[in-house]
Amino acid sequence: MTTLSGPRSLDKAGTRVHIAHGAGFWMIAVAFLTTMAFSTVPTPLYAIYQRRDGFPTFLITVIFAAYAVGVMVSLYLAGHVSDWLGRRRVALLAVLTEALAAVIFLLWQDVPGLLLARFISGVGVGVLTATATAHLSELRRISRPDEDPSHSALISSMVNLGGLAFGPLVGGLLAEYGSKPLDRPYELFLVLLLLSALGIALVPETVERLEERPAYRPQRVALPSAAKPQFFATAVGAFAAFAIFGLFTSLAPTFLAGTLHHTSRLLAGVVTFVVFIAGAASQVLFVRFSRPQQLRLGLVLMSVGLVGVAVGGLIPNLWLFVIGGVIAGAGVGLVFRGAVATAASLADPGSRGEVLAALFLIAYAGLALPVLAVGVGVALLPDQLALLLFSAIIFVLVNVAGQRMLKANRT
Repeated sequence: MTTLSGPRSLDKAGTRVHIAHGAGFWMIAVAFLTTMAFSTVPTPLYAIYQRRDGFPTFLITVIFAAYAVGVMVSLYLAGHVSDWLGRRRVALLAVLTEALAAVIFLLWQDVPGLLLARFISGVGVGVLTATATAHLSELRRISRPDEDPSHSALISSMVNLGGLAFGPLVGGLLAEYGSKPLDRPYELFLVLLLLSALGIALVPETVERLEERPAYRPQRVALPSAAKPQFFATAVGAFAAFAIFGLFTSLAPTFLAGTLHHTSRLLAGVVTFVVFIAGAASQVLFVRFSRPQQLRLGLVLMSVGLVGVAVGGLIPNLWLFVIGGVIAGAGVGLVFRGAVATAASLADPGSRGEVLAALFLIAYAGLALPVLAVGVGVALLPDQLALLLFSAIIFVLVNVAGQRMLKANRT
């Protein structure tokens, strides 16, 4: 059971507290941001691997999907275990798993190594995403008991999207201006991940140690029956939102280099960066909007942005493609924040990690499945037609899911 009483000299695991809960909140936030940034640092590097080894574009989507599959597997099998084992222990293991992936990226740079490293990276991210989101919420509630819980959800979501934004930017900068573009990004993040692990070891535990640990079981949605329709409506919206992010973390550099004829590695990183940073910025700009207002605006922005992306690819026009991605990214940020806040509000403290793990499991399915589909489309159809079909399908899914989310948030 998770309890949220005030700070003591010993934390909930019975371990002496090395740093205060308020400082621990920011320590977990930095570790979360670093891990999410590492998960997207290969985005501008895929074209370098492809050019070096001569593999088809479809294989990029397979390598990317290995990451998403790793996330989904770990969310299903272990995303909820921090409710039993403790947030700190599970978060530490997750970050060390990312460090292992960085080592594999450095030592085994052929396609099998890339597949293994991306899968292991996905495993770590899947475990950490739900764990860190729950840990941040609990640390904040202890350190600032009178604060609106939505503030913690906002910071958690911004850290998530901010990390996803900075990874491609760092990768693109080092690839464009540094030596050994397939080594330096992973060397940098290996150091940052190990420092993050050291910090996590000092953070207070927020889950009370149980005398009898429950029997292990895979992920499930631990919600009252009446709340499940609202949860699944929210999860479908997250699925559609992550499909847009999946496009920009996998195939956007390929479209830039091929269809739009811009081969700069830095540009590939910057485009993905601005799409994700728009998602984080929109959450801050519209924080005073009610949740239904944020959802309505998010759905409009996602729809308009998808049209811009599709038309920018058809003309083709770089600026229209990028502006469409930024608008869509801003919409994704609002919808994603609403999804996390809604799911967290449906769960009691003892199952919060489990419920968030279920939400992210469905969201990451949206990251993988549509991208694999567009990868098949690129193999069989002209790039522009495949992009148009992808945009049309996600446009329909966004609006169908969005109406259900709005209905769920009105009840």
